[in-house]
Amino acid sequence: MTTTPQQDTQEPVAADTRATAEAGEGGAGRRDGGSRDGDSRDGGSRDGGSGAWRAGIRRAIRAASRPEPWKRGPVLAGLALLLGLLMLLHARIPDGLKNVGSLVETFLPWFGVFVPVLLAGALWRRSASTLVALLLPVTVWLTLFGGVLSDKSHPGGDLTVVSHNVGAGNSDPAGTARDLVASGADVVALEELTGQARGAYEKGLAKAYPYHAVKGTVGLWSKRPLSDTRTVDVAMLGMAGPLARNLSAEEKAATPRALRTTVATDQGPLAVYVAHLGSVRVNPRAGLSTSQRDDGAEKLGKAVAAEQNERVVLLGDLNGTTDDRAFAGLTSQLRSAQETAGDGFGFSWPAGFPVVRIDQILVRGVEPQSSWVLPATGSDHLPVAARISW
Repeated sequence: MTTTPQQDTQEPVAADTRATAEAGEGGAGRRDGGSRDGDSRDGGSRDGGSGAWRAGIRRAIRAASRPEPWKRGPVLAGLALLLGLLMLLHARIPDGLKNVGSLVETFLPWFGVFVPVLLAGALWRRSASTLVALLLPVTVWLTLFGGVLSDKSHPGGDLTVVSHNVGAGNSDPAGTARDLVASGADVVALEELTGQARGAYEKGLAKAYPYHAVKGTVGLWSKRPLSDTRTVDVAMLGMAGPLARNLSAEEKAATPRALRTTVATDQGPLAVYVAHLGSVRVNPRAGLSTSQRDDGAEKLGKAVAAEQNERVVLLGDLNGTTDDRAFAGLTSQLRSAQETAGDGFGFSWPAGFPVVRIDQILVRGVEPQSSWVLPATGSDHLPVAARISW
């Protein structure tokens, strides 16, 4: 009988203790819950978004601080660095090894295509080292070509010029002539003229362009008078390509592929050169064959250097891009209308899916206001146009 009261007393105490503990847990739960609710309400109004952003940053830092992401994808990281160095040091690539240097420079803008490919590989492998390595090719490509992507054209201009390799295999020269007239250009330069098609161009362009001069396979049609027309020696032995199939060996050696003339304008005389340099051939054994083109580019550069007129326009199919080292003698004297006043790369060949700009408009002493590519004709090249001012 002495123990019963004690038990009775202890049991309520124990019950009260459990109730207090449960109440404490519940209170804590309510306080936590209240705090969460408050956080939710505050986050919605104050820093919920920034809190999630900070949490994401912390997770990224923790993930990047672990060694595993830096060890993944060493091959991808190496390829990214190699790509960046290739674009950065393209001028140092020796040309003696099958003209690899010229080949790289011809397609230099397209090396940027490999960046998203490597980026996809880096994300798939979760390779932090590759992501960092990709900063090099991205920076180099943007430095080289970032400015090309913007529209640099300006309204106005005094003279519109067009250059078009009409194609020796063009089955519709009359239609091509109509397209060129429709461009409204003041001066039209044609390259790769054949004896069979020359009459069609002369007839189709005669009404819009009363003045013209033809030397060999190149010609210039103009709304303004021409004078002092002469051949420029860029001829090459062993001509190749579609045009050469229509010429005898003697004709190949003697046929002019460049001319120089003077166009009379309201602002004074303008020296205009029209040129079609030698074709570039890719041979698995010899690599990129550029000797004929390079020789012609050197001769053309010397002719421009000797030009007395301070205002010069060079129109033509140079069979190379202005990034190619072979044209240093020309690009050191003349500016590209497309690079100065164009919108984008202005690719001109092949017409079906243009990947390079080998048809050029280069100037000195005049200001390009705009530069663009015209719609396709019956040729395998697209016509290129520019508007210049004094």
